[in-house]
Formats: sequence, structure tokens, C-alpha cells
Amino acid sequence: MREQIPAALDAERVDRVASLMTGLSRSMVTSLIVAGKLTRNDEAVVAGSQRVVEGDWIEVEVPAQEHVDKHLIPDPEVVFEVVYVDDSVAVIDKPVGLVVHPGAGTTSSTLAHGLLARFPEMVDVGPVERPGIVHRLDRDTSGLLVCARTNEALSYLSEELASRSMHRSYLTIVAGRPEAATGTVDAPIGRSRRSRTRMTVTQDGREARTHYEVLETWHQPMLASLLKCTLDTGRTHQIRVHLKAIDLPVLGDRTYGKPDPFNIGRPLLHAAELSFLHPATGELVEFSSEPPSDFAGAVETFRRSNSTG
Repeated sequence: MREQIPAALDAERVDRVASLMTGLSRSMVTSLIVAGKLTRNDEAVVAGSQRVVEGDWIEVEVPAQEHVDKHLIPDPEVVFEVVYVDDSVAVIDKPVGLVVHPGAGTTSSTLAHGLLARFPEMVDVGPVERPGIVHRLDRDTSGLLVCARTNEALSYLSEELASRSMHRSYLTIVAGRPEAATGTVDAPIGRSRRSRTRMTVTQDGREARTHYEVLETWHQPMLASLLKCTLDTGRTHQIRVHLKAIDLPVLGDRTYGKPDPFNIGRPLLHAAELSFLHPATGELVEFSSEPPSDFAGAVETFRRSNSTG
């Protein structure tokens, strides 16, 4: 079994990745490592604690009798909007609170389960626990993402993502106001040494670049700004970490940001624009999404509070 590491698994332990790939227990994966049956980029893995990097190739020689079918069970109860679909791709507008694919602490009712109910052919597209998934959004981030309906489309779109030709822009509300109307945060991001679930700006992290543009600034009930952020890279929690680093924490973000004045209780971050070259035609396709009601309500409340009319 051979798989390429997607962005969603960047910096994960190689034994955990192998376990996800095969459905084997971590102890069984350890046995395979000892036997020299797990490789990373065609080199034998010697320790399960090694961290993988997006784009790595992981190969596991799985004994036939030990293989476990990890295909997800389709779940038609998972609610999401399909804004565009054809034979190659499906563009999804993900709601707040929906996890994209199974992972630590979440094994059911994810977008991946719902996709299989809508598009059964995705069961054979990519890794079994992430069928058709090209990129991801955090659970509490809403908005657009593209999924692949064929392995050819998955390969094409993954290459677009890696080469940074896929365009993704987000709307967010932050505490404070940038000094300049536009700017770029160019700072590497890696896992925090204090908490493996948090990311941080660090010299030994991976390249990360975020461009921002100020759309509106308000002073009541607090100094806050509406920003448009565009990604050159797609690191975990990138926008939230970069904006915190320049003292513009995302409102509602309990991990890196600042409480919002309306008690919305989730990071006010929305994937508003998505464009890419279509894998079947090579033509540019573009999509946009309006923020959900909680985000839109916060914007409207800020506007009313700062109206001079």
C-alpha cells in the first residue's frame, strides 16, 4: 500500500499515518517498522515518532491476513451544500461545526461520510478515510472547498494546491487595526513545543505566507477590522497563527485569538473565494460564498454601532 501525504497530515507521526492508511493498530505498525516493512520516500522508517511532510510517499507492506477494510460508511444525514458538481469535481460550502474527515476524537458524521452518500464513486478516490478530499477547513471554519470525484482529478488538484496555483481567500474579523491597508505575513509555522495541538511561528517551521487587505475598520463596541486574507501556502491554522503574530487576533478564536463581543464562540473565519484550473478542461473556474449568519450578523452589528447616520 503506497500513499502520498496530503496537507492535512503534514507533521503527523509516521506510525499514526501508517495506522490510518492500513487500519492496523499502532503496535502492529511498530512490528512492521521493526521488520523493515514501512518506508518513507523509499527509505526504511526506523522510528514511528518520525514526522511526515506534505508530499512524502509512505509505503506499507501489509500482510494479507492483517489488512482491515477502513472504508467509511456513507451517512446521508450529514448536511452540507454542493455549490457546483460535474464528473470530475464537487465544490462544497461547508457549514460551521462540520469536521472534514475522521481524525483524533471524530470517527463519524464527517463531511467525508456525507460525500460518500452523495457521490458513492468517491469510495475509491484517494485514502479510504479521506475519500475525494483535496484540502480541508477546520471544524469551526465555514466556506468553500473542492473535492475530487476521480483519482485523476485528485492528483491534478493536489498538484495545483502544492504549486500554489489554487486561489483561496478568507474573510475574518480581528481585534485591532493594521497599520497599513494591505500587508503580508511571511513567517514559518511549526508545531508548538509546549502543545502538539497548537501551531506557532518558529524559525524551524515550514514556509508560510498570508496576504491581508483591510475591508472595514470599526471602533465600537471595540476596535476591530474586517480583513480579506489570501493564502500562498496552506499550513495548519495558518491565518489564525499569522494574525496573532502581528497582534491582530481573530475574534472568537479560543486557541490563538480573542473573545468576540457577541459571544458567538467560534473563530470568525470564512473561506469566501476559491478558484482553480479545472482538471478536465484546464479552464479557470471561480466560486464565492457569503458568510454564514453568525459572521454576517457580527459585521452588521459592528456597522450599526459605528454608523453616523
